[in-house]
Amino acid sequence: MQAMALRRYTIGNMDCANCAREVESAVQKLDGVQFARVDFLSCNLELSGDVDFTRLQRQVEAIGKTLDLPEAETAAMGAAGGVRGFWLFLRERESSRFALTGGALLLLALAIDLLRLLPAEHGGILYIVAMLVALKPIAISGINGLRINREFNINALMTIAGLGALALGEYLEAAMVIFLFSLGEALEGYTADRARDSLRSLIALKPAVALRLSGASTESVPITALRIDDRVRVLPGERIPVDGEVISGRGDVDQAHITGESIPVAMEPGDPVFAGSINGESALELRVGRLAHDSTLSRIIDMLRSAQSRRAPSQRQIDRFAHVYTPAVSLIALGVALLPPLLFGGSFWGTADEAGWLYRALAMLVIACPCALVISTPVTVISAITAMARRGVLIKGGAALEALAGAQVVAFDKTGTLTRGKLHVAATYTDHCAEGPDCEPCAELIGLAAAVEAQSTHPFAGAILQAAAERKISVDDASAVENLIGQGVQGQVNGKRITLGSHRFFDDEFGHSDALCERAADIEAQGQSAVLLHDGENVRGVIALADEARQESRYVVAELSAMGLHSVMLSGDNKRVAQSIARQTGVNDFRGELLPADKVAAVDTLSQERGNVAMVGDGINDAPALAQASVGIAMGGAASAQAMETADVVLLADGLRQLPGALGRARFARRLIRENIALSFGLKLVFLLLALTGNVTMLVAVLADVGMSLAVTLNGMRALRE
Repeated sequence: MQAMALRRYTIGNMDCANCAREVESAVQKLDGVQFARVDFLSCNLELSGDVDFTRLQRQVEAIGKTLDLPEAETAAMGAAGGVRGFWLFLRERESSRFALTGGALLLLALAIDLLRLLPAEHGGILYIVAMLVALKPIAISGINGLRINREFNINALMTIAGLGALALGEYLEAAMVIFLFSLGEALEGYTADRARDSLRSLIALKPAVALRLSGASTESVPITALRIDDRVRVLPGERIPVDGEVISGRGDVDQAHITGESIPVAMEPGDPVFAGSINGESALELRVGRLAHDSTLSRIIDMLRSAQSRRAPSQRQIDRFAHVYTPAVSLIALGVALLPPLLFGGSFWGTADEAGWLYRALAMLVIACPCALVISTPVTVISAITAMARRGVLIKGGAALEALAGAQVVAFDKTGTLTRGKLHVAATYTDHCAEGPDCEPCAELIGLAAAVEAQSTHPFAGAILQAAAERKISVDDASAVENLIGQGVQGQVNGKRITLGSHRFFDDEFGHSDALCERAADIEAQGQSAVLLHDGENVRGVIALADEARQESRYVVAELSAMGLHSVMLSGDNKRVAQSIARQTGVNDFRGELLPADKVAAVDTLSQERGNVAMVGDGINDAPALAQASVGIAMGGAASAQAMETADVVLLADGLRQLPGALGRARFARRLIRENIALSFGLKLVFLLLALTGNVTMLVAVLADVGMSLAVTLNGMRALRE
């Protein structure tokens, strides 16, 4: 069967993470559905298959949720302006309106009872009515969950518990339990909505319109109408609508929401800008570089929306546990209700005061709700991921977050990572002369090297081409250019086979004079790179390329050491260059003369020797090593679509300053997850034992369940503030 296009819908009324699993299961049972996945925190349903919207909506609404197109959610979000008040939140939900009506009837019944306005034998009627009103949406959802998904959900358990309490004559307690459960579910939904608002705040950064220039005239158009190379004017204080390049004007731009840079960046013609950034006090004219849906901000939002599909290992384990937990506790509760009276005697129909076995079983059903356990991880994960995205660090899901938190070794690429990666030609040498104003052999050496490097993406290429341009050296066209991975580059120039490569490569492949060999060794001893050139017959000379460590590299490495992390530099340069940079940056260890395959092997060795490895590189040239590491970290991702696709973690700014903070926040999120799991498991176990021994009422059980869910949600949301 041919796969169909993936469609996206918005699910409403999802109060806990278990709701997402119920919706997913119900949708997957529809004929024609090929694939369905529901993410609780983004409220997204992703679906492929032949199923019409009406049938899909009917199935989702049958289990107490709502279904809308994503455009409807976006419009509602814009109108609401963020998180709504709790009262408005309650009024907008049908199930909550039933709960509020039941609560009003409950208060009325309490007042009548206290004032003795009705005879005692009639006092319970209003309690029963209040309970049944609040119970209606719960019972419908529970019955439909059993009918559609063939499983007891928490609504089915609460329906049984409420009706059981009525059967025991506990009218007030039955009404209170159902009302508090409904209110607690709504409160959980509201707090989850607060967590979702962190993602909505990023969506709100996207401007809706732009001021497009056409000749001397201007027009306001939707950003979706903009095309590549369109000209756009951005007035002072406005958000930049799309990724592009400044073509006119100078001024500061605040890119904090994209790259995490706290200080506005000075912009002038030729500089790149990102959608969602805030223009300063000067008008800028831009050329559109990417379509609206392909902007850096759009890609960040899309990746955050899909982050929950890459669930953390702890979340996957909890989801599997929760799938069997509720049915297991239900069977245990059934056994508690039936077996002790049959085997040991005792009251089956005993009330709360008598702690009868049926009452104990009903209290166990109330406490059996897995919401607190299931929500313990995803709220923390999405809070941490969104908080880091605001600071210019993109984490691709819970699995990447936990892997980052568990890193014990940080391996760095050298060029462009620990160093600036902006090489320049420091000197050129031939057997006849060193570079000087009238050194024709050196100029010819640069010209031949530039001809071959013009078709290369290696960092050396830019430096050599820049040197040719600065010296006004003519560069001929090269043909049959071939990259020698980790060694150099070859090509045909004016009938000659030109080979450009490292000193080590030339030692193995091409004979050269002792003088040039000593020159190359001296260059490397100074921490520079030596590149030699062969013209098909002879080695013509050596080019010295210099790079320097990033200003923040030593500080970042020191921060990582203070966090107990071992740092290693992996470099393709010769060992002398690698040693020089290692000394400047303060890494614990270094390895030089590594081909891409050697870097993969080095990461594997480090993993076996020291534990989980975080590999930091540019996201393109180091792709194999990034993939081999426990977690791959690409830097400078705001300007590189490839970097976003390659790595598990992307530092959007061009530098390493965000790395220690990202590791620290990932560790904090892991601690919150562990606290939430321990709290959920511990309190569930305690209250289940109390219910089993008859030492807890159903009212206390429902308060404990709601309290646990709120506690783990609020604790997880602490990651937003870290």
